[in-house]
Amino acid sequence: MLNKSIPRIVVSGLRGGSGKTVLSLSLVALLGKKGFRVTPFKKGPDYIDAGWLAKASGAPCYNLDLFMMSPEQTVKSFVSHSYNSQIAIIEGNRGLYDGVDHEGTYSTAELAKLLNAPVALLIDCTKATNTIAALVLGCQKMDPDVPIRGVVLNRIATDRQEAVIRKAIKEKCNLPVIGAIPRLKKDPFPERYMGLTPFQEHKGAEDSIASAAEIGAKYLDMDAILSVAENAGTLETAFSGQRSAISNGPRTTDHGPRIGVIRDSAFQFYYQENFEELEKRGARLIEVSPLKESGLPEIDALYIGGGFPETHAIALAENKNFRDSLYEATRNGLPVYAECGGLMYLGKSLVLEGRTYPMVGALPVTFGLEKKPMAHGYTIVEVENTNPYFHRGGVFKGHEFHYSRVLEIEEKDIYMAFNVRRGRGIVDNKDGMCYKNVLAAYTHLHAAGSPEWADGLVRCAREYKEGTKAQRHRGTE
Repeated sequence: MLNKSIPRIVVSGLRGGSGKTVLSLSLVALLGKKGFRVTPFKKGPDYIDAGWLAKASGAPCYNLDLFMMSPEQTVKSFVSHSYNSQIAIIEGNRGLYDGVDHEGTYSTAELAKLLNAPVALLIDCTKATNTIAALVLGCQKMDPDVPIRGVVLNRIATDRQEAVIRKAIKEKCNLPVIGAIPRLKKDPFPERYMGLTPFQEHKGAEDSIASAAEIGAKYLDMDAILSVAENAGTLETAFSGQRSAISNGPRTTDHGPRIGVIRDSAFQFYYQENFEELEKRGARLIEVSPLKESGLPEIDALYIGGGFPETHAIALAENKNFRDSLYEATRNGLPVYAECGGLMYLGKSLVLEGRTYPMVGALPVTFGLEKKPMAHGYTIVEVENTNPYFHRGGVFKGHEFHYSRVLEIEEKDIYMAFNVRRGRGIVDNKDGMCYKNVLAAYTHLHAAGSPEWADGLVRCAREYKEGTKAQRHRGTE
């Protein structure tokens, strides 16, 4: 039994795009400036908001997702990563009760209950006064077990409007108003597609974070917010393994397999937990950039995450030396695991606005970009074919979000490892394209919820390392 009091607060709202990320960044940045050890979390599968939270806090941000992770895995991740912090800020996603169905399954509300974490509810007050109290009261009545402990007003137009809303919430909802943010003349965070632009591609990232901290200093009642977080109470859990999880840091050794990670502004979508789970199994991670380097370093496996290769198509295409290096490595059996943007990069070419850009060519697929999402949501995949990383019959929960689609595919020397039970996949409800030791999929997996992923990648890396060592040994005989 673990009984630990971790100051914590969940930032939620009534819908997506309501300002939760700005509020969360305000809290993280301002508390950091005050000297607090802050651990940020993002509820849901989102990479971009998590990236901004990590940038603002100077510490890794972890994703908590009740679809991709079991309740036990979720609590384990939260406790192990926030155990030594002074406060944990958890940014919710969508509206408080929004989930995969009308019951709000896997919602921010369910996460708040699981973690016994108080909720700060952000409300857009545009052209409303007393009705705001009705909205808050509805959230309270929807599920009385959800610990809503304070309200932050957003997009306030006048002092009079704020005063009326404050009084209504106090009398009707018996909740404190812990902040009131005016309608801002300029949004400090630019958007692309259905969310923020990644901080790696935003030249004014530091200025935007500073603006968020300034918003917090001016318009949030930090004493009240800290009081809410500090009164969250203990997090009691009987889940096994919690104490050991706290000390489960990286177990990287000098003799472990070397796993390259393609990570730069073109490929930036990675879960921090995925890195940590690889390191716990002894892997050494080596960052690689196809935008800057002329070829692969000496590695035993390669991990290519998602991102926006389409915004870097010219640079990726022009670095032919790196593309050729990776192509030859795949032909020689290098284990390569790729997701979404990584899948596109391994393809034959990428077509954008009538122009064709050559990619690695390890997979005989041509991709194109559309103006609307081709897939967006959670996935469930079943392993139906033998492959280097997963056992047949395994079932994994992940997510996919992409604007790209297959324009042409030559089914030569390739096969699909996954049958897609939920989601879209690459083509015909199949995902996980395989060639030799390459597996590339649109589905993103979270290692905390799918530890088999890390097991498989490290196992393949070790086998490749031993194989190349044996080849070198034979060559000296």
